[in-house]
Amino acid sequence: MKTFYIGLLGIASLLAAGSTLAASGEQVYKGTCSTCHDAGVAGAPKLGDKAAWAPRIKEGKDALYAVGLKGKPGTAMVAKGGNAGLPDADVKAAVDYMLGKAK
Repeated sequence: MKTFYIGLLGIASLLAAGSTLAASGEQVYKGTCSTCHDAGVAGAPKLGDKAAWAPRIKEGKDALYAVGLKGKPGTAMVAKGGNAGLPDADVKAAVDYMLGKAK
């Protein structure tokens, strides 16, 4: 019986750890990116605006990841949307989310 409880504790800790892994693209978007991309602040392409996203999509996903991660000189787009603590994987998930809304 003791082994059974230890096994349950192990499973519970794995489930808890899994919930702290990378945030979804939508969560990151809502928490960081939406501030500018919902309203189109300083020329930011609005979420879901296919015409605004089309030329960016032509540049390729890697180029969009680079902008999300490093920012874009000469624009208001700063690295990681100004949230320096975001893991790279979360930034990429947010880019993927925005691209999904632009297709």
